[in-house]
Amino acid sequence: MQELVARAERISNLLKSRKETIVIAESSTGGLISAALLSIPGASAYFLGGAVVYTKTARSEFFAITDETMNGMRASTEPYARLLANTARTRFGTSWALGESGATGPAGNRYGDASGHCCIAVAGSAERAITLETGVDDRYANMFAFAAAALDLLESVLTEAR
Repeated sequence: MQELVARAERISNLLKSRKETIVIAESSTGGLISAALLSIPGASAYFLGGAVVYTKTARSEFFAITDETMNGMRASTEPYARLLANTARTRFGTSWALGESGATGPAGNRYGDASGHCCIAVAGSAERAITLETGVDDRYANMFAFAAAALDLLESVLTEAR
């Protein structure tokens, strides 16, 4: 967790210095991204909320994303991660949002993605999405790898958006 907290501290400094806010919509990381960001003292200055959007029900209840909204898209894709991030940002009125969806393992997901597959998107004044393939079937290791990649992506986008 210390590796995630070090990343979160750098992100915290960027957000606080610019008086910007963020919301997190994560799935396969199980709340690790939010936990890292919230572990920094003063997190209430920038962290407006987070949700573990692990199921279709959670997606619908937390963010009002319906099957119609999905429009043929499926979870664990970059378009879906972008949809999560943009919807969360709009609903919370934040400067930034991060969306994440993947397959931690030990088996792949129901869409055919192998264990270790994750899509992450950042939405704000700049946007970017990535796909990560760890090639690992260790659930715990993937959760941390996905969270680290998400925080790295967020820091990169925030730094470039200065």
